[in-house]
Amino acid sequence: MPHVLPGLLNHRCGLNIKTQHVDTGGTSDHLMAVGDMLGICIAARIRNLSDRRLYSIAPKSSYPTLEPLIEKQVNMRTLENAWSDMQRFATSVKTGAIPPELSMRRLAAWPKQNLIAAGMREYGRIVRTLFILDWIENPELRRQATQELNKGEARNTLARAVFFHRLGELRERTALAQANRASGLNLLVTTIILWNTVYLDLAIKALQKKGEKIPFHLIPHLAPLGWEHIILTGDINWHLNMSKTTDGYLPLRIPAEELLAA
Repeated sequence: MPHVLPGLLNHRCGLNIKTQHVDTGGTSDHLMAVGDMLGICIAARIRNLSDRRLYSIAPKSSYPTLEPLIEKQVNMRTLENAWSDMQRFATSVKTGAIPPELSMRRLAAWPKQNLIAAGMREYGRIVRTLFILDWIENPELRRQATQELNKGEARNTLARAVFFHRLGELRERTALAQANRASGLNLLVTTIILWNTVYLDLAIKALQKKGEKIPFHLIPHLAPLGWEHIILTGDINWHLNMSKTTDGYLPLRIPAEELLAA
């Protein structure tokens, strides 16, 4: 998961992200440790929960109920010795002195005897243990993780649908050309998402004006990731003289009225 931190720290959109949902691979000790030190909860969807092992600060015998699940104690001496260096490392990552992707590679590549890597590993075990306990106790946390990851998969599906010309492959030879094509794809996907978001909001407001009862508790589950209404292939007709609302938006299509007119 070396690219999770760059996305969290270099998104440049003004959002203060507190939680990042990742798949099972995001449960690495180093990522969870760095994320926690930066004030970000790395919420991973955990598979094979029965194979996961916990770590304790006190002796395993102090937790008789959880003792079968506890692998071993956290090495607090290593953590305490490394704490100051860990704080400097996390600060360097947050301020950009160390590129986020490079920081994760360094932690993974450093030998076990490196003090910062060893301390991050022990701290990450504490963070991961606390998260697993929350995962076991909180069904809402499990549902939310699945919902958010499904949204991510839906976004990837949209990107694959848009990127049909090269069949989902970047065939440019240079890194700059590949980055340009990937940036163009992201721009187009973001444009579709923005369009859908704006018109979903207009559709909800139009239904409210008609007196429809809106289940607002379901609105957070709407994902503006559909593309059935967007022409991805073939001819595109630009209706420059199409009538618009007073706000400058295109009029909403009412399927029932269109069906009656046909």
